[in-house]
Amino acid sequence: MPLPDAQLLVARPPFASALRRHRISRRLSQLELSLECSISARHLSFLETGRAQPSRDMVMQLADGLMLPLGTRNALLQAAGFSAAFPASQLDSEALKPFREMLSEMISRHAPNPAMLCDRHWNILDANPAAAALLSGLGDGPGPHNAVRILTDNPAASGTIANLPDVLSEMSARIRLEAMEAGDDGVLLDHLAALESACARHPVETAGPRSPIVPLIVNSPLGQLRFLSTIAHFGTSEDVTIRDLRLELLFPADDATRQALAHLA
Repeated sequence: MPLPDAQLLVARPPFASALRRHRISRRLSQLELSLECSISARHLSFLETGRAQPSRDMVMQLADGLMLPLGTRNALLQAAGFSAAFPASQLDSEALKPFREMLSEMISRHAPNPAMLCDRHWNILDANPAAAALLSGLGDGPGPHNAVRILTDNPAASGTIANLPDVLSEMSARIRLEAMEAGDDGVLLDHLAALESACARHPVETAGPRSPIVPLIVNSPLGQLRFLSTIAHFGTSEDVTIRDLRLELLFPADDATRQALAHLA
């Protein structure tokens, strides 16, 4: 007697369950993924139910077709019983010294404009003095700063960020994409739930046409500061730690902000 679908999920081995979760998170059918990976839909079905065991090359082939980030590829390999393919070095390790030096130079040279370095979960790892000054307006709070939780959990956010609903909406869309890419990252899913709750509390004004540019507007002792943001990722390394970094650079969106930053500097 065939098992109900819920029981099949329980009965699947770790790799089969992970493969199915990643495929569903990408909103791909078995046929679509099999065509992308140049394998038969029947073989993919067997892999997802545990009736077939993948080779190491097959795991990597499926990970390519699913466009998984490096850390998730390692997890998929380990679920299939293989060792990780990509190193995950500590940021302060000797192996990553060239990247640390590059990052420090980029952050330093961005002054007097704010710059901060985050990991994949948006924990703030480093910030230049201008970014630290902006963050100080949101209070220290317990534990390390997290760029998402500053927006969702800090009661000072609504008074410090003048356009908090717009910023929450933009961050929610970004984290939704990152959570979908990672597949089953519990921290990102928790961030997304917190952002969706915060968006419900601070809805975006929908009346009238939308602006093509959504700045970050910060209330400060020098008046309102307006910033445009760009986020850099690093693709010249196969180290998980480096691939997961986000370097956020803020640029003045008007002359008043540019002058205020020069004054602070």
